[in-house]
Amino acid sequence: MSLRTSRPARAGQYFALLCYLVFLAFPFLWLISTAFKPAPELGSLHPTWIPDSPTLENFRQAFDEQPLLRAAGNSLTVALSAALIAVVIATPMAYVMARQRSRLATAATGWVVVSQAFPFVLVIIPLFLVLKNLHLINSLFGLIMVYVVWSLPFALWMLVGYVRAVPAELEEAAAVDGAGRLRTLVSVTVPLLAPGIVATAMFAFITAWNEFFFALVLLKSPEKQTLPVILTHFLGAEGVADLGPLAAAAFLATIPSLAIFAIIQRRITGGMLAGAVKT
Repeated sequence: MSLRTSRPARAGQYFALLCYLVFLAFPFLWLISTAFKPAPELGSLHPTWIPDSPTLENFRQAFDEQPLLRAAGNSLTVALSAALIAVVIATPMAYVMARQRSRLATAATGWVVVSQAFPFVLVIIPLFLVLKNLHLINSLFGLIMVYVVWSLPFALWMLVGYVRAVPAELEEAAAVDGAGRLRTLVSVTVPLLAPGIVATAMFAFITAWNEFFFALVLLKSPEKQTLPVILTHFLGAEGVADLGPLAAAAFLATIPSLAIFAIIQRRITGGMLAGAVKT
């Protein structure tokens, strides 16, 4: 009887999962379709999924109209730097917060979670004034620091959970062998945290790569603007979008995030299994 009731339930779960995947994939698939459609098909009253006459003209026009490669280089520099710095800062902080069970650590963890609820508009004016006094307006380094500060709370929250999953007995054994706190962190804890560190770095990278508001406000020079800001240049003065080149540029902008996730995903899973065996 239980087998009969479980099959419909399992079928319902698979159906719900399929609907969710279709919901997630629809915008991306439509973006790809639009990127390869010629101008007459873009204005058609009866749009189709598959272009009748696929073309690369939208991609050529996108590169001719806007400096996409330079903007992608700026985004890559900012995102990689922010991810690296955030992970380097968050790892020892997460270790202390996870191992030091005190009211201060509990309050810090609560503050980390609450800080994620702050809207961008609430902090942009004081942030702009601070960066102006530090002469970091219109600077990629200033934008990197903003992204580090903004992604650090969530990075801490993620890594604290990973640190708590590492058995304290392993660190106690290292201490018995004469290892200090720093050596224990570097030699014992960090290797077991590799999956969490990679996942956290990927989160920080994707957040910085896709972020638009801070980059729009803080970067004024066209040669320093990031890819999300450059995409807005495909909108005309009256708000009419140059749909074909915009779709082509947006499709190219999504490729790095997808590629990084595809490359790292297997390593994350493998690292988790390796960590489980070690523990």
